[in-house]
Amino acid sequence: MIIKSAEFVCSNTQISKLPPPVKAEYAFIGRSNVGKSSLINMLTGKKGLAKTSQTPGKTQLINHFLINDSWYIVDLPGYGYARASKSKKADWDKFIHTYLDKRESLQCVMVLIDSRLEPQKIDLEFCNWLGEKGLSFVLVFTKADKQSGVKTDQNIAKFKKALLATFDEAPPYFITSSETQLGHDDVLGFISEVNRNFVVPVFNG
Repeated sequence: MIIKSAEFVCSNTQISKLPPPVKAEYAFIGRSNVGKSSLINMLTGKKGLAKTSQTPGKTQLINHFLINDSWYIVDLPGYGYARASKSKKADWDKFIHTYLDKRESLQCVMVLIDSRLEPQKIDLEFCNWLGEKGLSFVLVFTKADKQSGVKTDQNIAKFKKALLATFDEAPPYFITSSETQLGHDDVLGFISEVNRNFVVPVFNG
């Protein structure tokens, strides 16, 4: 897939104000500071599209980016940011979970995992929640340029093994690096394939 256009459309904290669910959406989510904004910018080829920050928890809204006038990348708030208040985190959780569970045009959740880390409880819990809801998701391992390929493969194997404690089979996964463009074609190729089967949902809007 070639990205010809990518533009910011809107930020929201209210599900009712999201764009009409008539285009395929791919939600990008992960622990705070997993490299989500950098990955989105790498995939779209627009350096400043998603705002990157050294401060974890910067994304606090649902951000829609329209790609090629035909589908959306949806940038969701990172989970697990310890410095957010409990009430704020509870609000985010409810908001994010409602979007993921109810959004008619959501095709797949792209769960970003830091490839440098051993399996993290919070990531596994989120994947299990997606599984319980029957939501389609894939794993996107980030920051692969920061270590050897052997170490990345070891951590991925450990994560898949941990998931198999609750899943019959592990979901598809991609290895990426925003610095080296690793995974660019694989991720976009996957999205292109899913888009071919997208059917506009019937909704009351």
